[in-house]
Amino acid sequence: MTQNAMDSTAAPLYPIREVSRLTGVNSVTLRAWERRYGLIRPQRTPKGHRLYARDDIERVERILQWLNRGVPVSQVRELLDQPESVETPAPQMGDWVSQRQHLIHAVDTLDLGRLETLFNQSLALYPVGLCVTELWQPTIEQLEERWGDQFGASLQRRMLETFLRTRIGTRIYHANQLSNAEEILVAKLPEDPSGFWALLTGLAASGAGYRVQLIDGELPFSEFPMAVDRLGVKALLLASGQAERGDVIRRQLPRLAEQAGVPVCLAGPVARIRASDFENTDVDVLGEDMNQALSRLRSLIDKNAR
Repeated sequence: MTQNAMDSTAAPLYPIREVSRLTGVNSVTLRAWERRYGLIRPQRTPKGHRLYARDDIERVERILQWLNRGVPVSQVRELLDQPESVETPAPQMGDWVSQRQHLIHAVDTLDLGRLETLFNQSLALYPVGLCVTELWQPTIEQLEERWGDQFGASLQRRMLETFLRTRIGTRIYHANQLSNAEEILVAKLPEDPSGFWALLTGLAASGAGYRVQLIDGELPFSEFPMAVDRLGVKALLLASGQAERGDVIRRQLPRLAEQAGVPVCLAGPVARIRASDFENTDVDVLGEDMNQALSRLRSLIDKNAR
């Protein structure tokens, strides 16, 4: 780790890219925490580049602990400055609840400007994985429960689908240019009409540092092995918010897992609904929580590489 330090004669200092790699917090968020909330105060080179000490990195890790407990980013600073002996407050989920309500209202009213602001703001202030699990997944679930046969539901669904496809695709594209990590393939299963869960899986995986190839549309199962081979990916992640058809679950997915040559994994609600169907197959069920799913994926890729 010290080989990345900027000054080997004193306490090591790390550039923002290295701090992002060590903590999992992207550089845009680190800058926002500094400028908007004063949560961290890095040193500067004569040219203005940020340099972070080990204490700064530990402070970032404490910030993440508070955010994971549901504390709004605007309230973290006062908690960081308290003595460690101060009793830990109970989680405060109001900030996430409020953000979900704002998102749902923006979708209800087809307010694309507001949706854009909320999307960019959330991903600037919070780690991507936390945004997915605490904001976007619950929001999508609430919307899908409400839509049903509701008048205007198709318009709202397609508007949100188009918005997320464009914004998430753009984020993944730019993140891929900066990453030299393993590449993975993310796609939706046939019964998921909107592909929301594949989009969220791709966003979370990109935020975790993977290079992501996102197939935006349905691909025949027979062509996935060729896609894996030609693209050189290290894993295939399939996502859905639906239970999926019995023939897909019992025959096509297990057959694909035998042929692919890399881990074939399930994420999203389908992983919870159908977990028991894959107990004696080569399909890896990662679960519905994206952070936990990606943690499991890391061990599967490492195991397959041996």
